[in-house]
Amino acid sequence: MESQPRLADARNSPPKIALLHCYDLIDDFLDSINISFETYCKEFVGSWMFGYIDALKQVGIETVLFCISARVEQPSRFIHQPTGATICVLPPLKIYHAYRAVRSKSLSVYGGSDAPSFTNIQDKNRWRRSLLTNVKDMAKSVGTYLSTPLGLLASELRRENCQAILCQEYEYARFDACVLMGRSLGLPVFASFQGGTKTESFLEVPLRYLSFRLCTGVIIATQTEVQRVQTRYQVPSHKIARIFNPLDIATWQTSDRAQARAALNIPLTAKVVAWHGRVEIERKGLDILLAAWQQICSDRPNEELRLLLVGTGSDAERLRQCISDKQLKGVQWLNEFVSDRRIIGQYLSAADVYTLPSRQEGFPVAPLEAMACSLPVVAADAPGIPDIFSAGEAHGGIVVPRNNTSALASALGRVLDDPAWSQQLGKRSRDRVLSSFSLEAIGKQLSNVFLSRSYRNN
Repeated sequence: MESQPRLADARNSPPKIALLHCYDLIDDFLDSINISFETYCKEFVGSWMFGYIDALKQVGIETVLFCISARVEQPSRFIHQPTGATICVLPPLKIYHAYRAVRSKSLSVYGGSDAPSFTNIQDKNRWRRSLLTNVKDMAKSVGTYLSTPLGLLASELRRENCQAILCQEYEYARFDACVLMGRSLGLPVFASFQGGTKTESFLEVPLRYLSFRLCTGVIIATQTEVQRVQTRYQVPSHKIARIFNPLDIATWQTSDRAQARAALNIPLTAKVVAWHGRVEIERKGLDILLAAWQQICSDRPNEELRLLLVGTGSDAERLRQCISDKQLKGVQWLNEFVSDRRIIGQYLSAADVYTLPSRQEGFPVAPLEAMACSLPVVAADAPGIPDIFSAGEAHGGIVVPRNNTSALASALGRVLDDPAWSQQLGKRSRDRVLSSFSLEAIGKQLSNVFLSRSYRNN
């Protein structure tokens, strides 16, 4: 990485928020989607993180994105070209490298655990797996704590003159570390919810309770998560802000369908279902989608059908094998990371309906992108989805139960079989995005949280 030095001038400078990702290393995330850090700086925009950065910029607040990477040896600065935000990359603590080496050699991944009762060989094996799973989880927690260079981070926060810290997730160990550091620096610390609902291990539990008590506030989009946090951690209502993830709607416009389909070699007469995102089969429910697609095709043997999948990830090879084993027809998969919004918008414009079969989400941005392109959405009731489509079809979406192949297939089939209704749903979905998820609307809400709560005594 070649650093581009950039010093913050505290005089007459706008407010600044420090944003931290939850991964041990940003390298882990980038490797999972097979892109380089250079591409991340030049092209990557597909996440809530850069939506926050754009939304805050609308209201005059700058954001510095802090990343931890084993590929640098000293603090280095880069510019995220699509947003103009500073990315400050820090090396992990030196002890983290030793931890990583030991962990990779000594720990294995095992399945779920049972109670440690062993009256026979099978029970003993279960107990061993349970113990090793707990050790693995504890190692993950320790790794995240060790990866965070709090001394360097504190120094760079002062250098950038950041007035508050926002952590990507509160159910990750970095949140605990940042809360304790923030208290020592006199900086307010916030965290968002993007899908993490469980502590990594019991080692984190006492610190997590303390962090919720000491933090300035948390940002949660979904009512179900608000209830969980209040029930488990007894977080008072004044510390919780319900704010949706934002979308830069101006960059998501419907392209000409004929041109979009011609570019993908999809017939104009075909009925097209689209999905895009990170290929993680269990979390994203892609196994349910493929099973539903098999049912859709079976029920319509004489129709031209296409399932357009766009994206790659850690389960790419598994997905390829699953498509091959099921001998699915009409599946068109672009196994690549696509960062250009114009290209993604073109792909979405080729579709008749968008689907999100996920089992777990925080507050997904992908369906918002499809809605901005005037697509109706059929989605599983993963966290965030019921909040996006709180009025159901009036908001342009059909919400079905998770893990339900038949329900997903039936809802998608209804939309595909009724083009006029599909277009009406698509119009409603775009209206919903315009009214509730714009950068301007979300930026004002975030500004109210950060600036009005920053100096509250908790």
